[in-house]
Amino acid sequence: MLRIHRLLLVASLLLLPCRASAHDIPNDVTVQIFAKPQGQRLHLLVRVPLKSMRDFNFPERGPGYLDLARASTVLPDAATVWIADFIELYEDDTHLSKPQIVATRISLPSDHSFTSYEEALAHVTAPPVSNDTNLYWDQTMLDVLFEYPIESEQSHFSIHPALARLGLRVVTVLRFLPAGGGVRAFEFTGDPGIIRLDPRWHQAALRFVNLGFFHILDGADHLLFLLCLVIPFRRLGAPIPVVTAFTIAHSITLIASAYNFAPNFLWFPPLIETLIAISIMYMALENIAGGSSLQRRWMMAFSFGLVHGFGFSFALRESLQFAGSHLLTSLLSFNVGVELGQLLVLIVLIPALQLLFRYAVAERMGTIILSALVAHSAWHWTLDRGHVLAQFRFAWPVLTAALLASALRWVMVLLILGGLLWFLQKTFQRWGERAPGESWKAFAGKFRIGVSSIARSALSGHSQEGERGP
Repeated sequence: MLRIHRLLLVASLLLLPCRASAHDIPNDVTVQIFAKPQGQRLHLLVRVPLKSMRDFNFPERGPGYLDLARASTVLPDAATVWIADFIELYEDDTHLSKPQIVATRISLPSDHSFTSYEEALAHVTAPPVSNDTNLYWDQTMLDVLFEYPIESEQSHFSIHPALARLGLRVVTVLRFLPAGGGVRAFEFTGDPGIIRLDPRWHQAALRFVNLGFFHILDGADHLLFLLCLVIPFRRLGAPIPVVTAFTIAHSITLIASAYNFAPNFLWFPPLIETLIAISIMYMALENIAGGSSLQRRWMMAFSFGLVHGFGFSFALRESLQFAGSHLLTSLLSFNVGVELGQLLVLIVLIPALQLLFRYAVAERMGTIILSALVAHSAWHWTLDRGHVLAQFRFAWPVLTAALLASALRWVMVLLILGGLLWFLQKTFQRWGERAPGESWKAFAGKFRIGVSSIARSALSGHSQEGERGP
């Protein structure tokens, strides 16, 4: 009976409600960082919620209030373990040594001093909050001023803020103040890797080539659209006009969107996603119907490429903050990465289709089966994305001078697109009328004629010299 009573007592204690411990992982954490090189020092101002530092038991008083006087001795250790040890700074690709903690301060969540670097610096170095202030430890912020030794404030700096362990979802707002003036703002979720705070053009280009390459490989809708484009044309040279038209079109709308020429409405992104699904379904159904010519196919690729370019811009929008002052270079590099990814897909896809149609299934039947599978997926995408689009109410915009100016810009863009389409049509038409190898044969014939005439001239000149004698 004594053993039974002990088990009941333990069970009743387990069922009692308990207060959340200080070691619970917070769901959402926002980190604010200022980085400013000045003379031979780089100042790093960081604000994090105190509850995200889970391995420290901060001293309390009364009914859970933070003992500010005693906690001041713990704050530097917490800042070192949870912040400094997970932030890496580089000066011209040289890793900087561990920083010195200049100041720490407990702040209220309602404090707005981190709106600017000057206000944040003055706040962190000001006298601490009075110990009589009643603050719960999990409702306060920790502000820290770090100082890194550097060679020159004119150097190029990089940072790796690996602060994702502070919570389940960590959003970091980073503002860099270069020595030349201005503010460069970044906002990212989780661990972004190394961020070039002031990237050179080749560093930005390399980053965006890599981004474009993996974006096209990760995008199932773009890959299926590319598959539908090349199924009827399986020679490696045949899809060149089609892929070229698609590339030019999505490059135009991608650059236009990056320079704020795209409509800025909430319904625009779901509209583009729905149109992308419709474009895939249309191309798949056209493959099933058959009879599509090369000219018609590249024109459709150009039209739908304009839509896909806006889709690329949505994926690129959050990454343009890492371009620095090289926006156009980054956009072109992203396109280069996309084309490299498409080229890799074509190199793998075209031989695979040739083997499939030669040994597994007849060409016409295989085209119908593959296109039907793609059309089935695109149909479901269209329904799902159309349902999202239907939740937005479309309202005609109010006629203003700004709207008229925007409409005029789009009319100019459409005229340019029409001229570009006409140029491509004439170019591809002349290319299509030229037989394969014709240009090479003409060049080879002219080369042989030229060599023969030179040889005859040389021989005739030599014979005349022989007749005249010395």
